[in-house]
Amino acid sequence: MEIGPFLAVAAITIVAAMTIVWVLSLILSDASIVDLAWGPGFIVVAAVGIVTGAGDASRSILVLTLVTIWGLRLATHIGIRNHGNPEDFRYQQFRKNAGRSFWWRSYFTVFLLQGSVMWIVSIPVAAVLTIAQPPLTTGWDVAALLMWVTGFIFEAGGDWQLSRFKANPENRGKLLTSGFWAVTRHPNYFGDAVVWWGFGLFAVSVGAWWALASPIVMSIFLMRVSGVAMLERTLVTTKPGYQEYIQTTPAFFPRIPRLTRRD
Repeated sequence: MEIGPFLAVAAITIVAAMTIVWVLSLILSDASIVDLAWGPGFIVVAAVGIVTGAGDASRSILVLTLVTIWGLRLATHIGIRNHGNPEDFRYQQFRKNAGRSFWWRSYFTVFLLQGSVMWIVSIPVAAVLTIAQPPLTTGWDVAALLMWVTGFIFEAGGDWQLSRFKANPENRGKLLTSGFWAVTRHPNYFGDAVVWWGFGLFAVSVGAWWALASPIVMSIFLMRVSGVAMLERTLVTTKPGYQEYIQTTPAFFPRIPRLTRRD
């Protein structure tokens, strides 16, 4: 299957999956499960692609593996973090504002909107799974894998450090400013963006330069829409010392630590 028809199949698959998740959210009265479905949604798209696509077998298997690792890790992290907690405050606020119309409005403004973003972001994966040439191990493939690994380390490492920090009762009300969090205020968001730039470079390896629109969109969303910008509006007013943290640590792109000269 060529990329055009596959993108149509991917769109249908995403709409079907998000509709199922939406129905579950109505049963559970918790729209937060849309976040839990984010990572696995890409795995489903990649799995459909590797069955129906005609991409280079080695590259397709590699990309499917990387998508699966990323998606399962993210879903596991969100599932553990949200277990036993009420619906995310963002959806609670939307539910309050929408009133009785929330049940159907959430389908379009939460689930299908996130599905649309998922479809756009998955374009590099679609390109890899449908374009057969050249074979794996071009220079772009090597650069893509290195970028993916770098992003995954930042994303998974940042989440792991924050989970351990919050698990310690002595840290209640405190800020994590060490490790990955010493070089960027949002290492998980930065890492997520870099992961998808890695997938974008895999697409470049098969000549699909236009697929770089995906990591560009992902980066904009993480920096300006649903990631850093939204979270920081809350943190500035709820976390003591956050203003000082802003003055010393960049929001997204990590700063390079200065080397201290020893005499």
